Amino acid sequence: MWRVRDIVIFSGSAHPELAAEICAHLEVPLHPVRVRRFANDCLEVQLQANCRERDVFLIQPLVKPVQDNLVELLLMIDAARGASAARVTVVMPHYSYARSDKKDAPRISIGGRLVADLLVAAGASRVLTMTLHSPQVHGFFSVPVDHLHALRELAAHFRRYDLSNTTVVSPDLGNAKEASHFARMLGVPVAAGAKQRFADDKVAISSVIGEVSGRDIIVLDDEIARGSTVLELLDRLRDLGARTVRVACTHGLFAGGALKRISAQPEVAEIVCTNTVPIPEEERVPGLTVLSIAPALAEAVHRIHDGESVSALFDQAPAQS
Repeated sequence: MWRVRDIVIFSGSAHPELAAEICAHLEVPLHPVRVRRFANDCLEVQLQANCRERDVFLIQPLVKPVQDNLVELLLMIDAARGASAARVTVVMPHYSYARSDKKDAPRISIGGRLVADLLVAAGASRVLTMTLHSPQVHGFFSVPVDHLHALRELAAHFRRYDLSNTTVVSPDLGNAKEASHFARMLGVPVAAGAKQRFADDKVAISSVIGEVSGRDIIVLDDEIARGSTVLELLDRLRDLGARTVRVACTHGLFAGGALKRISAQPEVAEIVCTNTVPIPEEERVPGLTVLSIAPALAEAVHRIHDGESVSALFDQAPAQS
C-alpha cells in the first residue's frame, strides 16, 4: 500500500475537471495552484501545498490555449523542482505538439522534440501521456515516458452493440496498426483508407482497402481536429455502400465546428471520444459520447508512485460495461 502522505497532485488551468476525477479515484486531495497574469502578460504560478521530498504529479493536457497552458505547465514544473520535490511527474493526457514530429519541409522546427526538451529542462522527472500522434515522439523525451492508450475504454463501449456485421476502419495507413489492434479486441475485420494530406485542412482519400460495403463501420482515429479526414472518409464509405458509421477517437479536439459537421452526416450514428480534452457543454451535440480515462490515469499514477509496472495495465482484461 502506498503512503498517501508522500503524493501531492496539482492541476493547471487546462482541465481541472479531469484532475479532480483522477484524485477522486485515488482518494487523495487535489491541491490548488495560484496563477496570476501580470500587466506585461507574464504568468506567475504558485503551488499551494508543501512539495518537499514529495512525489509530485502535475496534471495538464496541452489543449487550447496551448501556448498559455504550456508556459503554465513549465512554471509549475519549475516551482515543484524549486520546492525540493523528490520527483516531478507530468501527467499530460494530450500532447498537442506530438503532431510536429518530423522535418517535412525546409527550415521548420520539430516542435514535438523541442517542447519535450523544455519540459525536461524545467525539471520534469517523468511523463505520463496518452495516445501520442506517432510512436517516435516517445523517443523525444530524455526522461521515462509512460504511454497509455484508450483502446480498452473504447472497446468496452462498443461491445454493448451487435458487432456481427461491423468493420473497424482506419482513416489512413499510419493508424492501421492501432486499428488492427482495436479490431482484434472486438473480434471484427479491419480496413484502412489510402490518405494523402495537402494541408492542415485538406486531405484526399483515394480508396479504402478492405470490405466495407453493406457493413456497419467504426472509424477509429487517434485525434479529430478539423474533421477533414473523417469527412473525406465518410464520402468514400458512402460511395462504397457502407451502412451506418460510428466515429471514435481518443482526443476529441473538434476545432472550427468539426463536431457539428460530422454529426450532421446522415450515416453517422454516434461520435465517441474520451475526456483527455475538455469539450464545453455548449459545443456538445446529440449522439456524442465522452468516455472517462480518469480511472486509467489514476491507476497509472498509483503504479508510478508505487514503483509498479504501468505496461501491465494493458495485460489485464478490459472492464465490461
